[in-house]
Amino acid sequence: MGFKIPKLSLQKEKTSDADEYTTAKAPSNASVELADNSSNTNMSLDGEKVRFDAKAYAKKLVRKWTTKEGLFGDYDYAYLFTPTLPFLTKKKKQPFFGLNDDIPVLLGLILGLQHALSMLAGLCTPALLISSYAHLDTLHTQYLVSVSLMVSGFLSCIQITRFKIPFTPYYIGTGLLSVVGTSFATITIVTKGFPMMYKTGFCPTAADGSELACPDGYGAVIATSCVCGLLEIALSFMPAKILQRFFPPVVTGPVVLLIGISLVESGFQDFVGGSGCIGSSCAKGYAWGSAQFIGLGFLVYFTIIVCEKWGSPIMKSCAVIVGLLVGCIVAAACGYFDRSGIDQAPAATFVWVHTFRLKVYGPMVLPFLACYIVLMMEAIGDITATSDVTRLEIEGPLYDSRVQGGVLADGLNGVLAGLCTLPPMSTFAQNNGVIAITKCGSRTVGYWCCFYLVVMGIFSKFAAALVAIPSSVLGGMTSFLFTSVAVSGLKIISTTAFTRRDRFVFTCTLLFGLGATLVPNWFEFFFTYAGDNNALQGFLNAIILVMETGFAVTGFLGVILNLLVPQEVDDEDDIEVVDEEMQVFHEEHPHPVLEAIHSLSPFTSKLSKADGVDEGVVVSDEIVNEGSSAEKKPEYKY
Repeated sequence: MGFKIPKLSLQKEKTSDADEYTTAKAPSNASVELADNSSNTNMSLDGEKVRFDAKAYAKKLVRKWTTKEGLFGDYDYAYLFTPTLPFLTKKKKQPFFGLNDDIPVLLGLILGLQHALSMLAGLCTPALLISSYAHLDTLHTQYLVSVSLMVSGFLSCIQITRFKIPFTPYYIGTGLLSVVGTSFATITIVTKGFPMMYKTGFCPTAADGSELACPDGYGAVIATSCVCGLLEIALSFMPAKILQRFFPPVVTGPVVLLIGISLVESGFQDFVGGSGCIGSSCAKGYAWGSAQFIGLGFLVYFTIIVCEKWGSPIMKSCAVIVGLLVGCIVAAACGYFDRSGIDQAPAATFVWVHTFRLKVYGPMVLPFLACYIVLMMEAIGDITATSDVTRLEIEGPLYDSRVQGGVLADGLNGVLAGLCTLPPMSTFAQNNGVIAITKCGSRTVGYWCCFYLVVMGIFSKFAAALVAIPSSVLGGMTSFLFTSVAVSGLKIISTTAFTRRDRFVFTCTLLFGLGATLVPNWFEFFFTYAGDNNALQGFLNAIILVMETGFAVTGFLGVILNLLVPQEVDDEDDIEVVDEEMQVFHEEHPHPVLEAIHSLSPFTSKLSKADGVDEGVVVSDEIVNEGSSAEKKPEYKY
């Protein structure tokens, strides 16, 4: 019972210019990267050295940029822009471009822009929300949005390129089309941390008690994230089995769910006018929750649904940004935009144009440690999904090496992001959908995506336009994104067997997690210490912050209970019953079994026995039964 991944092999092909080692072309055009690209002499998967031919590469580069085939190829570009209209659209089969397949320049430009646009909403949202909690001025907010785009492009190159650490078996990066962006989990910590900073006097307040701008508080956030990022770097060298033991879906699922739930609160406040919207401070003087604000937010939401239902492939993958664009057009026509920030913004900017005083803020250490554990598990799930949609193996030594390199790069990117004045960055999952829709997992597209992100970040007028977006329009987009985070948590939870023991762990952990999310200040008056011992007071504040941060307290309780509560014999019987029920379901629905691979939890991504398949191979998007009497489909060798 199981499936086989087609064997990856390299073949030597004679070209007109030089002898080169290239990947064997399969009908799916899939390919595999060389295991080591850190030097001129690379190593194939079979251990054979492959010499990099600079002369042949230069000729190939010239042909690509000077010939029609290299610039445009024979790709059906209309496919990307053809809407899905009922009774009018015929399904077309498009070629699949593998990891290292050569693609036309124009296709790379288009798909790279598509990936960049799909990331745009997720990249600018954390910078905008964190700036609002720190009460930063417009100039600093514009800077953070610009740097988020630039640094995402720079750090994504680390994941895509994949470097071997000299004299070790370890790597940095996945070598896949893996891109990174600012983590949403940081927003949850900030929403709890900044109120504590203002309350304890770390951030300044006016004489009337109103909160003032706190750039030092933001500096404390990024400094603390840098230090805590060392945890994920250390965990990247641990075997996957140990990580599976400590952080199974029964632990990570509720954590991701609560991150999404807590984020929806801030997004929905913007949906109905903005969290700071009081009286005349609201756009055009409308009251918070007025029909005008809700209408703009709902327009964004409705546009996303229309794009998903009838949009072209490129619109479906960028549905969120299309909804934001439509909302901005209507808001501008109705006079909700303020151009003053755009006019005052500089023409260009770069990293470190603005800097912040760095200081580790003790109460945030434990929440950030929990955050990096969550980011690590999300990275493993994203790498698994990217490998799957790129049609590469999701088990074995090469896959394990990609996971190790990806988690190490994820932790390293978190530290580097802090040094670049940003909260931690982690792998983005939404780009896997773009790969699946466009059928292109080439790393060339990833590099084009990084190029677009860097260019958009340098021109700060672009960031200024994003900052000027009305709160209700932005809230319509962010509410959708944050809800998708909660749904991802539900997806992880659904991969568990739901035995009595699992349900008990879920109940115990979610009790405090949901309670802290719904009643934010429930632990504020637990400690009564009022002395002058700053170290003790800081430690008590850290405990309060953890207990009032839903996903943090849930994560810590989940790890402890998962290790302490044993799996009883009755639970094992429950697992067998669940497996039998799942087998009956898969026999009735043979193909949905493939969806298990896309789970955010890689440790439960197994193919069950379905439709009589005892031993099968994965060919394109289908399972072929080796033991059946039906005609076999060829096993592709990449």
